[in-house]
Amino acid sequence: MARLAGAEPEDRVGGGDGRVREAPAHAARAQSVAPRPEGASSYSPDILFHIPAYWIFIASAMGLGLAPALAFTGALPGLRVTTPAIAAILLATMAPVFVRLERQRARGLFQRMVIMLFAVAQPMLLYGLAAAEWARERGDPFWIGAVGMVALTGAFSSLLLARRPPAMLAALSAVWLPLIAAGTRLDAWLIFGCGAIGGGLLVWRQMRIYGDAMAKRHQQQRVQERAFDILVDYEKTGQGWFWETDADGLVTYLSSSLSDAFGCPVEELHGRPFAELFGLEVTEQESAAAGLNVHFAARTGFRDVLVSAAADGQERWWSISGAPLEDRFGVYFGFRGFGWDQTEKRRSQERSSRLAHYDSLTGAANRLQMSQSLETILNAPHEESRRCAVLLIDLDRFKQVNDTLGHPAGDAVLKEAADRLRLLIDGRGRLGRLGGDEFQIILPGHWARDELADLSQRIVANLAQPYILDREHALIGASVGIALAPEDGVTSEALIRNADLALYAAKDAGRGCYFFYEPDLHSDAEERRQLVQDLRDTVATGGLELWYQPVIHTLTETITGFEALLRWTHPRLGRLSPAKFVPIAEEAGLIAPIGEWALRTACKDLASWPESIRVSVNLSPLQFANPALPAIVTHALASAQVAPSRLELEVTEGVFLNEDSSTDAMFTALKRIGVRLALDDFGTGYSSLGYLEAAPFDRIKIDQSFIRGAVAPGSRNGAILASIVGLAEALGMETTAEGIETAEELELARMLGCSHIQGYIYEAPMSLDETAVRLAGGMTAKAIGPRASRPTRSDAAGKVVVEIDGERVDGHVRNVAMSGAMIELRCSITPGTQIALHIAGEESICATVRWSEEGRIGVQFAEPVTIEKPRRILGSTLAAVRVGEGEQVRRTG
Repeated sequence: MARLAGAEPEDRVGGGDGRVREAPAHAARAQSVAPRPEGASSYSPDILFHIPAYWIFIASAMGLGLAPALAFTGALPGLRVTTPAIAAILLATMAPVFVRLERQRARGLFQRMVIMLFAVAQPMLLYGLAAAEWARERGDPFWIGAVGMVALTGAFSSLLLARRPPAMLAALSAVWLPLIAAGTRLDAWLIFGCGAIGGGLLVWRQMRIYGDAMAKRHQQQRVQERAFDILVDYEKTGQGWFWETDADGLVTYLSSSLSDAFGCPVEELHGRPFAELFGLEVTEQESAAAGLNVHFAARTGFRDVLVSAAADGQERWWSISGAPLEDRFGVYFGFRGFGWDQTEKRRSQERSSRLAHYDSLTGAANRLQMSQSLETILNAPHEESRRCAVLLIDLDRFKQVNDTLGHPAGDAVLKEAADRLRLLIDGRGRLGRLGGDEFQIILPGHWARDELADLSQRIVANLAQPYILDREHALIGASVGIALAPEDGVTSEALIRNADLALYAAKDAGRGCYFFYEPDLHSDAEERRQLVQDLRDTVATGGLELWYQPVIHTLTETITGFEALLRWTHPRLGRLSPAKFVPIAEEAGLIAPIGEWALRTACKDLASWPESIRVSVNLSPLQFANPALPAIVTHALASAQVAPSRLELEVTEGVFLNEDSSTDAMFTALKRIGVRLALDDFGTGYSSLGYLEAAPFDRIKIDQSFIRGAVAPGSRNGAILASIVGLAEALGMETTAEGIETAEELELARMLGCSHIQGYIYEAPMSLDETAVRLAGGMTAKAIGPRASRPTRSDAAGKVVVEIDGERVDGHVRNVAMSGAMIELRCSITPGTQIALHIAGEESICATVRWSEEGRIGVQFAEPVTIEKPRRILGSTLAAVRVGEGEQVRRTG
């Protein structure tokens, strides 16, 4: 670590080519960060008075200075000259002693100045006295020789003390003072005085300059020390590490935190080629290692190269960066860099990618993956390779499993059904779950109809076998629709549509069977064509309506906005669901004019509402893909004169199917306008966390499928809701829980932190006039609804015989649910009584009376029953209860 942070700032130069230029390699390896002095705070100028270790050379200068004088006089001087001269030379030779004394003993400015005067000024003063005395002995002609002695010695001392102005001034003053004093000339004193003043000013200025420089140097050192401490602490966390190699690419330094990853001390890795430390098991790693070798050979820097450890044990991934090292002369001497752990990030990306392409419950491919697989087959270069068969499988009576046994049981049935389908196709095709209880199988290659018929029969028979769930068992069935390419379609859309038509034909044929696509299945096409024409006429004449459902703030229970909902009242078929006519509008190319009309109408209606109210408008994927959408939105806002922030555009996850730059560009353009964006029906399409990270959504709308049954014991919906809300909060987004209808669901949404609520528990969708009346009555909303969802029940009536202790009483059964019923009797029965119910002579149902009042009793069945379509029994309409394959009234189980 010392080598990574110890270089002096002025010795490190970052080149524009990514290279790091430093002192030579041997110098760099010798550098280290000095420990921070205790109590060190700011720069102290006493460091300027340090005596240089080479001050001893002034003794040689003094000796050389005597040579010109001896040559000039031709005779040795007397004791009054030689004594101070020899004393000066001896004191100068003692310079190392004074240097050691200063460094070991001196602590303050005064002590350093005293030592400096003894070590520097005193020998120079003695030398000046010797020169002055020699001049007096020899008379005026020798003054020139004395001046030469002093000038030569003074010049040499200036060289030795060049970076120490105070010491240099003291030396020059001391050596010249005796000679000036011996001359007794006023002009010499004036010159000396001026020189001393000038020298003092120069020393003062130099002290200021050096003081600032040393303060800056000290600050740089403190920054270096702090950086070193940060690097050390960073290494200790184990999140990142540092490395260094020599010119041959051999490791010279690795952070000690890598010991665990490689399973050995890092010292054992020194001397090994750096690229060999990483694994080469997969192509990605091979290319990464090859890239490292290329960078090392070319001596070029690199960033964020993903590699894995070559050591055994758990998989680890790192991202490494590095740059070549050069000294100040441009000589290359190795590489230095850093890395950080990418293991969790990579695992998270793999999980996210899997969630985006596979169903998390069954492990089968999801709709997106299946669509891509089918497109790949149908777009194969060779015609024979484009042949395939598509099977759509729908589980019959699966909803009854959820209703009677709960969603955990339904999930278990789905997983086992997927496992059975995998065994049946035995690797010959691809299995996918399209959603809910619908599966898809793609069988590439040529398949004879007999082979497909045999496989479909085995699918129907196998899926109809009982599903053992703890102490319960479930019975479902399956219907299969089959389409072949290229006979039944050459595009994925046509093939899926025709397989879907075949599936509906199988259902209409009584379920529990398979059906091949036939051209006559398009008998509904004419009706659909007429519906398209009616829709065109309605759009042209303005026959569509927008209804508005309030969005309620969870904490304040006030209306914050409305969602605009499209409504169409057909002149012959009555009010049609948007789920029926919106797909038709998209296929017929009507979605663009309908969407533009909806935007204009919603903005116009919004203009008459309070400023605090927003409106949400749904956009189909086709609308979102229209490059003119930003202009359409801008025009609608400008025409209505409403603020862009009051308009919220809702898109579904279907807009991410293309995953190209146009999607990001559209999001950017819409946010530039200032409108809000919401992700509608989150979790029902091609869910991926990467969508939320990439798109600038302001709100996530949680699909009502997660709300349904979330309060039921054992349901996973609550956990899913919590994760969605937590994700939204982390990304700074609001959340709207859709489809809230019961108090239990409302309490759950509040507890999980959903910021907004939308559902019938507050308000149903209303027309424009009703919306205006509602707003005029105030913004406060009140939750009104049942405490919990009621089980499915039938309000049909029928005859029933109630048996009590062997006695039978005729009655009428009403409001049949899977858990009980209400029965009208001419007598009262005590609550808690065990009874048997005989309906139309079929097998009896055991029940317990729970309440009794005014000729009516409420009974609870001993075992739940499943309600299906009503049928006639003895002239009365009664809900039929199906168990297994029979259509008779009996107990389940």
